[in-house]
Amino acid sequence: MATFYDSISPDLQEWIEAQHIFFVASAPLSAEGHVNLSPKGLDCFRVLGPNRVAYLDLTGSGNETSAHLAENGRITFMFCSFDKAPRITRLFGRGETTLPGDAAWAELAGHFPAGYAGVRQIISADIYQAQTSCGFAVPFMQFAGERDTLLRASAAKGEEGMAQYQREKNSVSVDGLPTPLASHL
Repeated sequence: MATFYDSISPDLQEWIEAQHIFFVASAPLSAEGHVNLSPKGLDCFRVLGPNRVAYLDLTGSGNETSAHLAENGRITFMFCSFDKAPRITRLFGRGETTLPGDAAWAELAGHFPAGYAGVRQIISADIYQAQTSCGFAVPFMQFAGERDTLLRASAAKGEEGMAQYQREKNSVSVDGLPTPLASHL
């Protein structure tokens, strides 16, 4: 049975921070547009307060979340427990993209580890509702470690190569929506 909350309690925050993976979902307003659901790892998610979260977004093959947030702001985060007690948590919110050089960048970036290659933006969200549910069908899985493939690939591209990649792959969504990053490249 699902339980809904108006904010992220300290015990829920502790549980969220113990998870090794989270998922981000967003969608355009168009019924023909693609719903995006992305898995995220590394030490990139932070609960900033009872109704505020953020994650450090590394350069990937697309930039759907940022495009969707620019269009309509809707975002959902999901966390699953793959060990110990079963649990699923969803955070429903309104989000925004902060780019390097934006006024809020220094304050937000200070919450994350420095030195990750390929950092492109920070996604933050005001959370209006949290939901927990049982997770009884989520399988047991053992955490073996973080992958460093994305970080190594980003570092190998260097600054110029990364900027070129972002221009080619991260300026518009698969549905043609512009991303905030497009105006900074």
